[in-house]
Amino acid sequence: MLALTGLFFAALIAATLIPAQSEAVLVALLLAGTQPVWLLLLVATAGNVLGAAINWTIGRFLMRFSDHPRFPFSVRQVVQAQCWYGRWGWVSLFGSWLPIIGDPITLAAGMMREPFWRFILVVTLAKFGRYAALAFVTLSVI
Repeated sequence: MLALTGLFFAALIAATLIPAQSEAVLVALLLAGTQPVWLLLLVATAGNVLGAAINWTIGRFLMRFSDHPRFPFSVRQVVQAQCWYGRWGWVSLFGSWLPIIGDPITLAAGMMREPFWRFILVVTLAKFGRYAALAFVTLSVI
């Protein structure tokens, strides 16, 4: 149970704007072979999607404070993110699994008021796909 909890929190933290890696934890648990693969994929995906939902929520309510002097983004950055997300829309959420740009995509989705149901659906597919591919490659090598 401790291993699954660790995997969940590693995946959750990795999906927020805090830099972290959940893939190494998943690979280690896959190689240990003490848990079923489906359970590891489920736990990692759930944690990662919850972290992305936290980003969406922050983005959704962040714009209320855009006129505050310590707002973390310039007007130019906000307009740039809005234009970019406006161009690609919800399809860009399939890139939510990507390192470096995936987390800001989920934040931008909240800022652009992407419907939460579609956000969760697309992000879950993207994040599960990444973990499933990683598990397939890991288990194919051993």
